[in-house]
Amino acid sequence: MNEIDALIDPREPLERQNEKLFKIVSSLMNRVEQSTDASGAAYALFQRAATLEDEVRARTRDLEHALELLNESNAQLGEANRQTEAARADLANAIETIQEGFALFDPSERLVLCNSRFGMHMPDVRAHLDPGLSFTEYVRLISESQFLSLPDGESRAQWAARRMERHRDDHVIFNVRMIWSRWVQVSEHRTPDGGTVILQTDVTDIMRLERQERERMLDDQARLIRATLDHLDQGVLIFDSRARVVGWNARAGELLSIPIHRFQIGTSFETLFDRFRSEVSMSDGLSADAIETWVSQRQGRPPLSFEISRASARVLAVFAQEMPDRGFVISFTDVTAERAAVQALTEAKETLEQRVLERTIALQDALKDAERANASKSRFVAAASHDLLQPLSAAKLYVASVESDASDATAKAVLGKAGRALQSVENILEALFDISKLDSGRASVHVAPVPLDRLFGQLYDEMHPLAVQKGLQLRMAPCASTVNSDATYLRRILQNLLANAIRYTDKGRVLFGARRVPEGLRLEVWDTGPGIPVEHQELIFREFQRLHAAASAAEGMGLGLAIVERACALLDHPLAMHSQVGRGTVFSVTVPVVAFSEEGEVSDPMLFRSRNRSLQGLIVLLIENDADLRHALSVTIEKWGADVIATASGMDAIDIIDEIAVASDVILADHQLEDGELGTDAVAHLFATIGTCPTAIITANRDPEVAAAAASLGAQLMHKPLEPERLRNFLTGAFARVAAARTAGRPLSL
Repeated sequence: MNEIDALIDPREPLERQNEKLFKIVSSLMNRVEQSTDASGAAYALFQRAATLEDEVRARTRDLEHALELLNESNAQLGEANRQTEAARADLANAIETIQEGFALFDPSERLVLCNSRFGMHMPDVRAHLDPGLSFTEYVRLISESQFLSLPDGESRAQWAARRMERHRDDHVIFNVRMIWSRWVQVSEHRTPDGGTVILQTDVTDIMRLERQERERMLDDQARLIRATLDHLDQGVLIFDSRARVVGWNARAGELLSIPIHRFQIGTSFETLFDRFRSEVSMSDGLSADAIETWVSQRQGRPPLSFEISRASARVLAVFAQEMPDRGFVISFTDVTAERAAVQALTEAKETLEQRVLERTIALQDALKDAERANASKSRFVAAASHDLLQPLSAAKLYVASVESDASDATAKAVLGKAGRALQSVENILEALFDISKLDSGRASVHVAPVPLDRLFGQLYDEMHPLAVQKGLQLRMAPCASTVNSDATYLRRILQNLLANAIRYTDKGRVLFGARRVPEGLRLEVWDTGPGIPVEHQELIFREFQRLHAAASAAEGMGLGLAIVERACALLDHPLAMHSQVGRGTVFSVTVPVVAFSEEGEVSDPMLFRSRNRSLQGLIVLLIENDADLRHALSVTIEKWGADVIATASGMDAIDIIDEIAVASDVILADHQLEDGELGTDAVAHLFATIGTCPTAIITANRDPEVAAAAASLGAQLMHKPLEPERLRNFLTGAFARVAAARTAGRPLSL
């Protein structure tokens, strides 16, 4: 069977194949008939022939089916070709309607099609733009066209190379100049399949309009330059590369004393220079020859600056500079007035030392006057503070006395408000006094070991009611360390920081404590207030600066942080602040730590037992020169049950005690008495006369000298305005010691 298949060529027509098969079958039948093989080989051959005939019929049917499919495919292909030709015709018609020249190159850089407008500006090239033209050949034809106007200094080969270089980009737009002042804009873009589309647009009209506009602008610019030159106070001369005049202004003729008609286009520099060469003298060691040498240089002229003086005493500053076109411009400025001023300054300089000396002496006198005025101001503030604190103390004592006896709730509320108002006045006066003392330079410090546990406890007891009143949580981190500082100023610093934190915190808590750092201890006050913006963090340390303008004067005058800053500077304690808006603020003061050990205080149990009891039987000697305060103190102390011996001076006190022959249990003495008498001197005299007893010195003076004088007597120091509660605590403690001494039958000691 394979041999038969080999004899039939499937590519031959079906009739030819059938003819061959019939011949094969006929030959086989003849061979079967002629065969004498007894084994039945002839029958086998016949059987094979029959089978072969069936296969031929099947192959014939397959071939007929394939022929049908081929006919259908040919019909579809014909329809597709027809549609393709129609699409090509539509595309060609569409491209032909485009007003610009259009050409399409395939990815292999061969021209596919173009419209009739493509290359219309180059008739010698248009005939060669046939499909199949390579892009390189297209560029060569363009570069060799007689209608192409090449840029100056560029050959056709260079133009073609530059065009091929631009062809590497995906998108290119450039203008090509043609002869007869025509312009074509070429826009070249890459297609997604790697082909190239080229559009050619005639932009001659646009270029001509632009050129006309440019020329008009140049004319306007020339007129503007001319107007500008004419309005300049400087004289200006403009020369071309051949040193010929091409521009000037009227001011140049005025300064050079050259008639304006002498300036003409093309006048040489030498002609103008010879006009006044002999009438001027030049500065900086320059000569006329040097200027002419500079002008004659062809390139590389450095800027030239010098001055010339004319016989009329006019001085002109001359500046010459080369321009890009190798021309140059020279400007003339009249500096006669400036040089005259310099001369006047030179003459004035000769007497300057004498003037400086005279002014220095005057300033020294003014400085002495200012120092005297400052000292006078400080004395005035101190005196005013003392005079104001006297009646303020009396008012607070009167209010406290009446408030304790008032039974009406309304009256108690009014008296409470009055007491708080007086306390606000006291705080403001104390702040003003502190600022005055720190600014005057008279503030002195007494640096000594200060136990922080006692200081923190006092501050907590003082500030806790204020925090509770605002609904805040005041927390204290205990600290048993001892620092080296001035106790009064350190307390004032922390007191102001805590008061500020409580004042400006609406909710949350205030925390204060100490943290160890390499420099010592850092005392910190944290709050959960609104925070301070960065731009306001320097303002808060100035006097009378409050970020919350709605705060009343009763809440402070904005002096707290100013006092803190000055006190820290006085003590050399670094002050720092870190704030975050919406989160809160932390102030810190770094103080040195000292090795310090102190015996623990033993509380007097009788003191606590008698704190809330009457002071019945206690004799208090009061020395106060101010009648109102003396009366207020007497009324207040007598309400507590004690007996008061009130006097105006130390001599009166001694006379009264000698007269009634009764020794006092406690002494309360104002420090500043009449006629320059000091309370500490009066107490010392009394101690020498009647013996020692618990004593308190009352004063508005916060100088360390006063504290030292009171400490030398063993007396407690109380600052005005007096706090009734603090006075009663002192008297209660004294009463307990007096009672204990009487019970034990021993003399009372300090």
